[in-house]
Amino acid sequence: MAKTNLKLVEVDYASEGEANCKALGQIFERIGDKWTIMVVGALSSGPMRFNALQRAIPGLSHKMLTTTLRGLERDGLVTRTAFATIPPRVDYELTEQGRSLHEPLLTLASWARSQQSYIEDARKRFDERAEE
Repeated sequence: MAKTNLKLVEVDYASEGEANCKALGQIFERIGDKWTIMVVGALSSGPMRFNALQRAIPGLSHKMLTTTLRGLERDGLVTRTAFATIPPRVDYELTEQGRSLHEPLLTLASWARSQQSYIEDARKRFDERAEE
């Protein structure tokens, strides 16, 4: 029986079933996406309009922001509120579940920053060995 025991999570893959593993994989794809991480971070301070979000995240195209927001809304992590004003106004806001994602992402970002030098050095050593 394949079993992985991580400090915080124990997963018995044999009993999880293929469908459940696939579903978890889809969730990990969503929350592990770099644009999702940045959008959740930007929205963590409160509701924002589309253009404000795009300005807050350098390099994020209009199309990619639209795709990311639709995915987050579909997954119940973001709400979209349209106001009947002229010009039309649409706000995006994290749901309770979306806000609960912010802390784990901060922890992951902190880990990544603390390991950045190590990983860069390891990559350099690996690439140098590969060139030999």
